[in-house]
Amino acid sequence: MNVLTFLRDIGKHFSVNQMINKEAVKQRLNRDDSGISFTEFSYNLLQGYDFAELYNRHKVVLQIGGSDQWGNITSGIDLTRRLHQQQAFGLTVPLITKSDGTKFGKTEGGAVWLDPKKTSPYKFYQFWINTADADVYRFLKFFTFLSLEEINALEEEDKASGKAPRAQYVLAEQVTGMVHGEEGLAAARRITESLFSGALNDMTEADLAQLEQDGMPVVNLEADADLQQALVAGGLAPSRGQARTMISSNAITLNGEKQTDPEFRFSDSDRLFGRYALMRRGKKNYSLLIWN
Repeated sequence: MNVLTFLRDIGKHFSVNQMINKEAVKQRLNRDDSGISFTEFSYNLLQGYDFAELYNRHKVVLQIGGSDQWGNITSGIDLTRRLHQQQAFGLTVPLITKSDGTKFGKTEGGAVWLDPKKTSPYKFYQFWINTADADVYRFLKFFTFLSLEEINALEEEDKASGKAPRAQYVLAEQVTGMVHGEEGLAAARRITESLFSGALNDMTEADLAQLEQDGMPVVNLEADADLQQALVAGGLAPSRGQARTMISSNAITLNGEKQTDPEFRFSDSDRLFGRYALMRRGKKNYSLLIWN
């Protein structure tokens, strides 16, 4: 369907008066900083038409979403009735937000998925580990089957300990195990511990593949590559000269071991499973080296 056909056949069923009275639109219109763009305003038509078309093609009669989608869902219900003379339904659940006001499940890298092919068990585990202190006990109540007594006891224990709270690890363990099973949880633990300690002996080939999937910077190397070249290619050093300085100053780790020889060249023993190596500058800047 082209734009003109959409506006003629679908747009005529939508009242602008009703659209601007929807709560989500009213909130944006009343904001002084940005207001609402035509793209955002017209999204109501697109989602409404999507619901009606799902009924037409697949007899879908129920759409479920967050409470912020109520206006779009009711538009789809109304359009389905107008186009197909059928009753459709909507079900919304309270929108979960974080203490900073952002939607739960969104990160700088995008949405967090249950599918391990889209979000690996390790990245999923880390998402929960990074939960803010202000959110973690609430999320334990939402996303785990721990009793209120257990959660309250954990909160009191964390407050009394004077140390970093344990709640994030409990949350990560509970939810990752529920979604990815014991095998996925074990892999997430193993990768987390290996990256923290620098000891990679326990990591499997699948663990290293997870890091590649998760977006860790990857450097593809030829067989005769040296460490300076890898640092520059991985963006950890701006030039070979700077790379030499970093290596000499004890700032570079390869597979958990410090490398201080500026002329270091890779050998077969450096390639985990014949094709991987993990390079680190400082404490947190990693690159995954891969020989094809």
